[in-house]
Amino acid sequence: MDKNIKTNEQNRNDEKADSQEVKEYGQVTIDKEDDRIHCLTIIGQVEGHVCLPQQNKTTKYEHVLPQLASIEESDSIDGLLLLLNTVGGDVEAGLAIAEMIASLSKPTVSIVLGGGHSIGVPLAVSTKYSFIVPSSTMTIHPVRMSGTVIGVPQTFEYFDKMQDRIVDFITRNSKISRDRLKQLMLDTGKLAKDVGTIIVGEEAVEEGIIDELGGIDKAIKKLYEMIEENKKEGEES
Repeated sequence: MDKNIKTNEQNRNDEKADSQEVKEYGQVTIDKEDDRIHCLTIIGQVEGHVCLPQQNKTTKYEHVLPQLASIEESDSIDGLLLLLNTVGGDVEAGLAIAEMIASLSKPTVSIVLGGGHSIGVPLAVSTKYSFIVPSSTMTIHPVRMSGTVIGVPQTFEYFDKMQDRIVDFITRNSKISRDRLKQLMLDTGKLAKDVGTIIVGEEAVEEGIIDELGGIDKAIKKLYEMIEENKKEGEES
């Protein structure tokens, strides 16, 4: 009896903690039998070293990085589900998050909902498998700032190297070729008065950026399959 009471109390505490995490950071842990997946959201604008105005919906990288470190070290978390609806944001912060997700040893799946623009593209491909819903869009464009900053040669060289890092990351973690990615990135006919390309849903799969077209049902199913495969490999070794 005491054991049951304690278990019920623990369940209520876990539910309260999950509720608070959803409210504060847009995250929750999903249980299914013996498997647990951590759901992490990247929404709005990725905030880096500069704080954005309060009215902006942001994802703060200083919140995400320790969460990812905790997921990697946690024995109770079996996989990561990444939900993306972002307009982009701080390039270095976004790339730091993407590199950390890519280095996780646990099964990871992403799904692009709404948009995965700009630095959202590396974030979308950072997982071991990726999905996109049919109505979602992704904007691929060069790293840029205001023209006054690019006027300094050293700054231009920095941005050029940063762009190469992004291209390398995307091609390393997806099926698109470097030449095709740069072609999409530098297209002058797809964006009015700008450089780059907007691709929608199935196009992202056809280009080899995203693995599969599908919604949350497919994403969760795939992640559980990957978790089971990972556990079998662990038992065999």
